[in-house]
Amino acid sequence: MAANSESEKQTFRLFSTSTSLGLGFLDSSENPLPPTPPPPYLEVISTQISSSVKYTVEPVNLGELTLLKGRVNTQEVFGLSNSDLVPGKYEGGLKLWEGSLDLVKALHMEIKNGNLSLRGKRVLELGCGHGLPGIFACLEGAAAVHFQDFNAEVLRCLTIPNVNANLSENIQPLETNEMNAGGEVRFFAGDWSEIHKLLPRVQSNGKNLNCSSGHSQVASYDIILMAETVYSISTLQSLYELIKMCTSSPHGVVYMAAKKHYFGVGGGTRRFLSLVEKDGVMASNLVAEVADGSSNVREVWKLSFR
Repeated sequence: MAANSESEKQTFRLFSTSTSLGLGFLDSSENPLPPTPPPPYLEVISTQISSSVKYTVEPVNLGELTLLKGRVNTQEVFGLSNSDLVPGKYEGGLKLWEGSLDLVKALHMEIKNGNLSLRGKRVLELGCGHGLPGIFACLEGAAAVHFQDFNAEVLRCLTIPNVNANLSENIQPLETNEMNAGGEVRFFAGDWSEIHKLLPRVQSNGKNLNCSSGHSQVASYDIILMAETVYSISTLQSLYELIKMCTSSPHGVVYMAAKKHYFGVGGGTRRFLSLVEKDGVMASNLVAEVADGSSNVREVWKLSFR
């Protein structure tokens, strides 16, 4: 990590506010405070939409398709201003990151090229925020889409309203956790090291079981989606263990969109993929690379079991 002249002040900047959208953490102080305990893990029911936070919506053009992105005020939700991330309290879920858009575009192309079908599949989006990749899976006929974010507030104030806004022309708003055609939408909040205690698993006989149960069970998810989740070195191992635990073997896949390097933080696709390669359980293939000058190089990767 490059040294930073402001580190002497024992402060750190949150994500960079420049137009590059890179991550700009300063070095931590020599005597950092102990880490903040993660919030409790819980399932957020789709009717638990926050009524105290103003939610507005605007279209986002993704070439051949247009989705809706919600907007809420970070100050109203968390009491924070101009902050992309506060470790242990808020992990950036209210901001629409570039990787989320890259992932939707890549999934769209994978379907067009015959490399992917979401119809009838069980899908999990990790670190969902706005939930656009998961929403795209809903629109493509997934049998179940589960959304996970670190903060329950993000789910209540942004994700659930955004799912409703995007699906309202196709189905009724989520008064229950059931979608059309027998599908299912559910929302889970919590840290990646603990969320497996809530995420459901499915045996071959269709019986719902907890994700933390024995290895004889078949994992729930045919497809796991995640965008901008590999920025922090400290969470890479728990994220990787989670996707191995909850990806259906042997045919389940993971689509990951992120920056090649997150300068100043140490994470990135290559750091995460080195962990995958060292473990030897999953293989990786590059699906797309984006070098548009708006930030450092962004990539979309596909992971599958060897």
